[in-house]
Amino acid sequence: MFKIMLVEDDLTITEVLERQLKKWGYQVLAVEDFNRVMEQFERDQPDLVLMDISLPSYNGFYWCTEIRKISKTPILFISSASDDMNLVMAINMGADDFIAKPFNLDVITAKIQAMLRRTYDFTQEAEELEAGGVTLSLLDNTISKDGQTLELTKNEFKILKILMEEAGQIVSRDEIMKELWDTDHFIDDNTLTVNVTRLRKRLEEAGVVDFIETKKGIGYRIAKKEDE
Repeated sequence: MFKIMLVEDDLTITEVLERQLKKWGYQVLAVEDFNRVMEQFERDQPDLVLMDISLPSYNGFYWCTEIRKISKTPILFISSASDDMNLVMAINMGADDFIAKPFNLDVITAKIQAMLRRTYDFTQEAEELEAGGVTLSLLDNTISKDGQTLELTKNEFKILKILMEEAGQIVSRDEIMKELWDTDHFIDDNTLTVNVTRLRKRLEEAGVVDFIETKKGIGYRIAKKEDE
């Protein structure tokens, strides 16, 4: 179970985030003493820090700098101060990402999932992934179900691999696009939709129907079990 340290002095936001993250199976460690953030960090050893910029005593930029002196643990800033200067400062201080209030809970959850996946990738040595009765071979880019096997194109394989690695969780469209097209050039958002549509049609050839769920405006999800 991943541990998320929540550094937020707004009790309402803290409670909302705690409920959301616990629902997704994360252990939430909410800071109560904002003068002892580093002491709690060193004691609890969280896997990710979710931190506001405006805090009592010292701001989030300060604590981010202190954490970076001893750890590379991913830090995601949340703040109502969403101007470009705060974004630049957050990144310069060592933050990994920034999301502005008010935020969509599904979006912030997807960002956390993506950050944890990039930081703690335990699937590299696996030879295959399985979800919903479908097996994806990482050796020959094929999927199989009930004795039927289908060879996938490069992009089809990448999309399925990303989704099956996070089976049961929503993967954001932005994260999938970054994995597919590792480039600074603009990629039309519709390009991903077209690729997913083609993949669904290909999966139907192997008898795999309704495997990829669309979470409108957020991303895609594959259920862990066939009955989910």
